Amino acid sequence: MASLQEQFGNIDIYHFDQLLRGNISPGMKIFDAGCGGGRNIVYLLREGYDVFAADPDPQAVDAVRRLAPRLPAENFRVESVEANSFPDAFADVVICNTVLHFARDDDHFRAMLQGAWRTLKPGGLFFSRLASTIGSEGLLKHLSGRWYLMADGTERYLVDEPLLMQWTDELAAELVDPIKTTVVQNLRSMTTWVMRKR
Repeated sequence: MASLQEQFGNIDIYHFDQLLRGNISPGMKIFDAGCGGGRNIVYLLREGYDVFAADPDPQAVDAVRRLAPRLPAENFRVESVEANSFPDAFADVVICNTVLHFARDDDHFRAMLQGAWRTLKPGGLFFSRLASTIGSEGLLKHLSGRWYLMADGTERYLVDEPLLMQWTDELAAELVDPIKTTVVQNLRSMTTWVMRKR
């Protein structure tokens, strides 16, 4: 019997929560926008989901292709999230995990978000986890715009709750869950933003 690690990989616990609750279920097409090495799709691949992914890092995409030998190589593309070539409204679920805080500025955030969102079918689920200012305001040094130096020493584009709610409205989406934030040992805040496309 496979260990939990072998079965689920290093899946994000909040993504795992969506699986447990049935918001991601067999038969759905999954698009991992900014897949990295594929840590959030190990289980989905093992269970035979139809998985697609994009990432600008060729080595990351090669790693994902090795995880998914039964699927066509063109399901996994070396592309940015904002300029991905997947069709509009093809995916039942879009995963955009620890990606959006790499935005360079507001315009880049908008482009990445819209690039991922346009691939989602009406009624589909959008799962994102990203660094934010929520709950860690005293741990941050403001640099400019939405750029902050975080207590862990990294510089990131950080969102806040009003911006996420503004985007939820602009996308005509509905929240599946309240916005949830975890403060990671006084180093950074990670916020989970889960929406459904109307």
